[in-house]
Amino acid sequence: MLLEDEIQQSSFKTPQQKLAINLLYTTNWLSNHYDKFFKGLDLTTQQYNVLRILRGQHPNPCSLKCIKERMLDKMSDTSRILDKLVVKGYAVRNECPNDRRSVNILISDAGLSLLKELDFIDDATKDIFKSLTTQQIETLNGLLDDLRGK
Repeated sequence: MLLEDEIQQSSFKTPQQKLAINLLYTTNWLSNHYDKFFKGLDLTTQQYNVLRILRGQHPNPCSLKCIKERMLDKMSDTSRILDKLVVKGYAVRNECPNDRRSVNILISDAGLSLLKELDFIDDATKDIFKSLTTQQIETLNGLLDDLRGK
């Protein structure tokens, strides 16, 4: 469906304005899809992101700085997110033996099990983008990288 129809706006001042609004709208649309996956699991998309980062490092520990650098949402309060994951038993925080000011963070067995249960999200993501060809997806990825100056 066209953005104009979705938000009931007949025109935009500039193509750049339409692009910005389209990106914001699409981000929320995609976020709503992901929120459905986590409904009933007491898990947020940011917590899921941290767990995936920790699984990628597993069995090696990860620092808070490492997690912050790899977060999709750079404005997230990573410490608070991690605190919640520790309370839920999905992550473990240990003092670094070489530097007591530093903390080693690991995904727990419960966190690994939860992510295994959520592996279906990869297939569901393919389904979300089924209206696009592989070529269109690659082009869109390239354009988004260009937009961010990468």
